[in-house]
Amino acid sequence: MHFQWYPGHMTKAKRMMQENIKLIDIMVELLDARVPLSSRNPDIDQLANNKFRLVILNKADLADEEGNRKWEEYFKEKGLYVLRVNSQKGQGIKNVKGTIMEACKAKIERDRKRGIKNRPIRAMVAGIPNVGKSTFINSFAGKACAKTGNKPGVTKGKQWIKINKDVELLDTPGILWPKFEDQTVGLHLAMIGSIKDEIIQVEEITLHLLEYLKERYPDHLRKRYGFTGELKAPVDILTEIGEIRACKKQGGEVDYEKAAALVMEDFRSGKMGKITLEFPE
Repeated sequence: MHFQWYPGHMTKAKRMMQENIKLIDIMVELLDARVPLSSRNPDIDQLANNKFRLVILNKADLADEEGNRKWEEYFKEKGLYVLRVNSQKGQGIKNVKGTIMEACKAKIERDRKRGIKNRPIRAMVAGIPNVGKSTFINSFAGKACAKTGNKPGVTKGKQWIKINKDVELLDTPGILWPKFEDQTVGLHLAMIGSIKDEIIQVEEITLHLLEYLKERYPDHLRKRYGFTGELKAPVDILTEIGEIRACKKQGGEVDYEKAAALVMEDFRSGKMGKITLEFPE
């Protein structure tokens, strides 16, 4: 599959971020813990040049423990502050404010020497669509102040959100970059739902996912769908899942579209178990 997806509002969002970057002290970048590299927007490095940085590995509860540990080490080695978070349940959220203050301590000290006191740290929250930004912000703020949805593209404009006297957040729409140089990146983003299902071939994406799971997480497949013995080719696995889960068309043949949607839902919701799709090399 060839991925290229850059709606007009993405260009607008990027321009807005460029205009507002001078107003902030720290860039809080949300990544999906299952695909931290694929869910990083390379534009952010350029946009956030000379700003303090905090990487949030969101949905860490859906990724495997080894993957979380390796990615944490990877970003720390790059000199970034890193936190694992499950915004949905609020796990790890209590560490965010302290980490922001720690990351910005040089700035706070500079302000203190100039006689500036009690000026809140201003943070920009950025990330690609459907990485859980709005859920993270609401969890951090302790109130519903950002619109949420399990589809990409819910946040449309910028908004300042006062967390407390110490921290203010600038919420921005999720932005993707114009072109995926590496098609694996597009594949990963389609798997986690950052590209709308309506514009991809879900069955084809599912076959790629099953191929990966067969190699790296065969026991997850066996446990979820009751397979025994050696796993077959991805298309045969999908056929079997269709049979087991009664994804049938009229006449009794397997409904591959329905079976594929079921597999993707099992993966995205974590029902299949903790899965990381990429690891640091």
